[in-house]
Amino acid sequence: MAHHANEDSHGKPGNFTMMQFFEWYAPGEGVHWKKYESEAERLAGMGITACWVPPPTKGSSPDGTGYDIYDIWDLGEFDQKGAKRTKWGTKDELLQAIKVAKEHGIITYVDAVMNHKAGADDKEEFLATIVDQNNRTQKVGEAHNIDGWTKFDFPGRGDKYSEMKWNFNHFTGVDYDAKTETKAIFLIEGEGKSWASDVDKENGSYDYLMFADIDHAHPDVSNEFFKWGDWILKETGAYGFRFDAVKHISQEFIADFVKHIRSKESGRPKAFCVGEFWKDSVDTLVKYIEGLGTQFSCFDSPLQANFKEAGEAKENYDLRTIFDNTLVQRRPIDAVTLVDNHDTQVGQSLERWVSSGFKPLAYALILLRVDGYPCVFYGDMYGCGGDNPQEPVSQLDDIIRCRKLFAYGEQHDYWDHANCVAWYRKGDEEHDGCVTVICNGKADGEKKVEVGKEHAGEKWTDAMGWHQGEVTIDEEGWGEFFSPPESISIWTKTDARGRDEFKKE
Repeated sequence: MAHHANEDSHGKPGNFTMMQFFEWYAPGEGVHWKKYESEAERLAGMGITACWVPPPTKGSSPDGTGYDIYDIWDLGEFDQKGAKRTKWGTKDELLQAIKVAKEHGIITYVDAVMNHKAGADDKEEFLATIVDQNNRTQKVGEAHNIDGWTKFDFPGRGDKYSEMKWNFNHFTGVDYDAKTETKAIFLIEGEGKSWASDVDKENGSYDYLMFADIDHAHPDVSNEFFKWGDWILKETGAYGFRFDAVKHISQEFIADFVKHIRSKESGRPKAFCVGEFWKDSVDTLVKYIEGLGTQFSCFDSPLQANFKEAGEAKENYDLRTIFDNTLVQRRPIDAVTLVDNHDTQVGQSLERWVSSGFKPLAYALILLRVDGYPCVFYGDMYGCGGDNPQEPVSQLDDIIRCRKLFAYGEQHDYWDHANCVAWYRKGDEEHDGCVTVICNGKADGEKKVEVGKEHAGEKWTDAMGWHQGEVTIDEEGWGEFFSPPESISIWTKTDARGRDEFKKE
């Protein structure tokens, strides 16, 4: 479905590349949408064709990232929760940024946070029961009345876009009783109330994650989200969604939502949909995707785990096993490949940061091969803030540019050494091909690759400029290609179409 959304926008096939356009510590104060607008031309030039932007919906405070979601209908338009803007900017700035990005050939995916709500306008009294933190299916004690923050009236927005006001009936659980100042996970009692059965089974049921947990089985809730899904795509011009925390949300609801927005009435039959199901079991991911009954993509968390392991093990890691037990290996059409994201970055709850030394290798593996829909991380392009700032990946823009210009056609692997592997993309009628060599060893990597007799006599060099020297293709069509230690090289002929886009090598 990634290629459908991109082709619908671009009008022709190509190498489509997503970027996560934010990191957890990206500057607030409403400057982000302006940066998206100002960077669109540069990103498109290097080969970015889609951007997943942070939740544009109003959070519980002016500095809320949107994962602390308050109002799905407020995109920075209403004076609520301390400001009109969101952390990222105003609605007008968001719409302008998406428009300008589209003019440069970049489509936008919206981050949809539908698991919970935060920043309620008032408390309510209702019946609830504490459950065991480690087994949410096990009740602890008796049901009793608590005061929970579940009343959402949206006084700043009123009834514009939606008249629905939320109350405790629209939620399954909360984590605080204001009456007794008790912090615990409470299951809300009532007719038909229970944790969703079609969620991840960690902790017995992983339905509850944080804040006020939404009851997607309630018809008012599902209808509200279906209406919102149609609205936000039409209102913003976005082409699809990144779904937050789908392992905590009813699978049936996600399936119904995706089918709804892709219906003829929605106007987005090719909408791209990718879910964050952060689990390192490829069997679990495949089972989830197959159970939806419609095409759906997931981020390849097992591959990201392999990258983390490879970076730590250095020359002791066998590169030939890097794709073992990954989603891109099992279901390449449904895999969104990544190196890091806002959850894995340093200082976050799911911290699993790939070492800086291995990152160029990891990006070559997701950007220059046939399979998967690669997602580049904002923090690797611009650096990460916070208490432990991280530097950007050197020449990441050039690796992406190599994907745009050269990574086409048949792929031939030279996967015969634990510390040095290579592959050749033959190119097509519009693009010249390339040879990629990656090495995690202490010495130069070396690989003999057949590029074809039609290339005999050609001079090839590293487009990255990281390995100096020139390779002459012999009369049988073979060349001896190299990579610096613990690095990569991307080789193409010196007069390949697009070589003038690179900095002087």
